[in-house]
Amino acid sequence: MSTGQALWDYRDQHGEEMGRTYFRRHADGVVSSLGIGTYLGDPTDAVDRGYHDAVVTALESGINVLDTAINYRHQRSERVVGEAITDADVDRESVFVATKGGFVPFDGERPGNPGAYVREEYIETGLIDREELARGSHCIAPAFLEDQLDRSLANLDLDTVDCYYVHNPESQLSVRTRADVYDQLEAAFETLEERRAAGDLRTYGVASWECFRVPPSDPAHLSLPTVLRRARRAAETVGAETTGFRAIQLPFNAEMADAYTVAAHEGPEGSQSALHFAQDAGLSVFTSASLHQGDLASGVPEHVAARIAGDTAAQRALTFARSAPGVTTALVGTSAPEHAAEAAASGQFDPLGASAFDAVFESESG
Repeated sequence: MSTGQALWDYRDQHGEEMGRTYFRRHADGVVSSLGIGTYLGDPTDAVDRGYHDAVVTALESGINVLDTAINYRHQRSERVVGEAITDADVDRESVFVATKGGFVPFDGERPGNPGAYVREEYIETGLIDREELARGSHCIAPAFLEDQLDRSLANLDLDTVDCYYVHNPESQLSVRTRADVYDQLEAAFETLEERRAAGDLRTYGVASWECFRVPPSDPAHLSLPTVLRRARRAAETVGAETTGFRAIQLPFNAEMADAYTVAAHEGPEGSQSALHFAQDAGLSVFTSASLHQGDLASGVPEHVAARIAGDTAAQRALTFARSAPGVTTALVGTSAPEHAAEAAASGQFDPLGASAFDAVFESESG
């Protein structure tokens, strides 16, 4: 697992070549404000090799945040991340590794009969009760998450992950009430608190696509304050002094700014956006889709480009994403070493300050 001292040492090694606030606080250390994601790509050996080389390039160039999930590319992404950490010229304790559990994964490739695979691998073995499944592919029951964490540790060849996310819990809202999903999350958090005490994970959180950036009236909404309260109660239940719930993940980019603009959560002084609530609550925020699935690599909106530094459109998009108040790390998915190097080089540009970032939205609305 990462350690505070090793993370600070990594900052000392790469910090001078990077711009202002490139490294940011998380827990007892600091992490790069750019990270590598591993979602996209076919489940092939060629893509594996690309991801391996991209992750090695990133780790040796000043990016020490790696994000994956057990279902990404049918477990291949986790496995290649583990191999790349071993092969890179970097101390494992200076690398922040996050993974996720929630979607039922295949193993290496998509089976000919996915339904039969899920039934034989998970339901008939007792790992999942059929009633716990949403859409035939999503489960956050404690026993399932326990199994998935064990598999992730094996895939990554790690003793401990630095952050373990409950993956897209809003998927459960398709088959149960919001109150039931909060109960599910609290049960999941109790399990993760126990695994934290056992040393299998350092922190945990929730990775989402919709739930934290849509208004309360939206069927996919989950209240971040309520989720945090449930995490604190889970910690109390298992006898932990403080909760291990330290992070959220959600999409944010120049074309999807809901996490900053939509006042979706009730804070002490009224409604707040997810980014503002997380910042006030001391939660780290890791943003996904920083290039909007690659769309922004060919050009960012004009009102953004005019204010953001960078040699390429992709670099300007990444600098915008990590400029938002409350963002710890902006993730970029790439299986190309040259794109990983381009991303790392964008860290040399200073992000916008808070007032300048606000001005981007004021100019758009004007």
